[in-house]
Amino acid sequence: MHVSSLAGLALLGAATAKNMFPRQTAAPSPTSATAPRVSAITACHLHGSDVFCMAGETEYLLHTTPTQTTNIPAQFTGCHSHGSEMFCVGPDGDDVQVEVPGAGGDSTHQVGQGQHGGESKDGGHKHCHFHAGVEHCVGGNESEESAAPKCDTTPRDYDIGLRIGLLFVIMATSALGVFGPILLHKVMPRRLSPIFTLLKQFGTGIIISTAFVHLFTHASLMFTNKCIGDLGYEGTTSAILMAGIFLSFLVEYIGQRIVFAKARSVASLTKEEQAQALLSTEVVSILVMEAGILFHSLLIGLTLVVAGDAFFITLFIVILFHQVFEGLALGTRIATIGGSTDVHLLPPAAHHRSGGGVEHDTDKSAKSPTEETADASSTLYSATLSMKKKLGLAALFAFVTPIGMAIGIGVLHKFNGNDKSTIIAIGTLDALSAGILVWTGVVEMWAADWMTGSHGHRAELADANMLTVCLGGFGLVAGMAVMSFLGKWA
Repeated sequence: MHVSSLAGLALLGAATAKNMFPRQTAAPSPTSATAPRVSAITACHLHGSDVFCMAGETEYLLHTTPTQTTNIPAQFTGCHSHGSEMFCVGPDGDDVQVEVPGAGGDSTHQVGQGQHGGESKDGGHKHCHFHAGVEHCVGGNESEESAAPKCDTTPRDYDIGLRIGLLFVIMATSALGVFGPILLHKVMPRRLSPIFTLLKQFGTGIIISTAFVHLFTHASLMFTNKCIGDLGYEGTTSAILMAGIFLSFLVEYIGQRIVFAKARSVASLTKEEQAQALLSTEVVSILVMEAGILFHSLLIGLTLVVAGDAFFITLFIVILFHQVFEGLALGTRIATIGGSTDVHLLPPAAHHRSGGGVEHDTDKSAKSPTEETADASSTLYSATLSMKKKLGLAALFAFVTPIGMAIGIGVLHKFNGNDKSTIIAIGTLDALSAGILVWTGVVEMWAADWMTGSHGHRAELADANMLTVCLGGFGLVAGMAVMSFLGKWA
């Protein structure tokens, strides 16, 4: 009796275990383990091309891609599970898979930041910002970075009225930055010239930082975009930058050779005419610098407009400061065009012989102290650019960024920053502009002001007093630092 009872209990336990174990589910997936079960999700919205909806304080990612931003339903109801996965029912009756993004260790979407970002599984923060209308993220989960790239147009809502209004704000700010130094230089007393030296060197730092931190970095990001595939040459960005440097050198070298040839061949060329010739080479140098800035500013206006609304205001504020500082850099150089030039920096004028040959004046006879003093007092000759021409050069900068914004508004719903040809075009212009500004900033501005001099002007800081040197050095470093800081967002 006892034996049969024990046998019965054993059979009952085995049957119970047999019925229980198949009902046990596998270990929950990261999504099922962390996502609370809800009946509905609401407040659906876009981040880039991804749709997110809210349930309480939790944000859910929907595995669906809308064809237009207006097609995003306000809510999904009837949420339920299929195995370890969660689905909700859309207005059309279709099931849509829903999950908490990055649940279980991957990067989590941060709500309310105005950008896609979060903590990676190793604790690193993902920082995202726009380049050419494309949301570019640095850091975060490597698996996301290695996924197949999305190279189609990203649908977004754009506040066009806001963009049109802020176009005029950018225009006014750019004009203030570039016209201000020109007008200030005209009315500033000579005793305050060290202050203008500070502004001038601040502008030099701005140009150098723009070349390396903004343009070269952005061009590198463009040429590493997965949507253009394998370039086959990793040094593309650097090669284009060198091309920009070489083109700048070539233009200025040819201009200088023309001036020197004219000074040698025309015996009747007066010192004032030589000073005017040197002025023309200085104007060419400014035009080279402005060309690099204009390319950059046109792209700045375009990329500002096509940025998503979530990041637009932040980017606008950054570019507002960017335009003031870059305008200041250009304006201080335009303001100081011309002035006193040392024509002795030109090669000696040639004298024609009757036989057609050229005979240089090699008379090295000793001169009296009186004659040397007279020569020294007559070496500096004034050749200035008119205020009208200076303002004309400055106006190009004041209008180019708004023109870029106007172009962007015109192609707002058609622009695709991930298109291969667009990426290559913008990357090439950025790298070329970087090369132009590297030459201008390092050679024509930094080295010329501190050591070598240029275009008939001696290096103003080579033997300046210590107050002026300290102010100039502070301005130079401050310009680099401020513009590099702005490079975090633009």
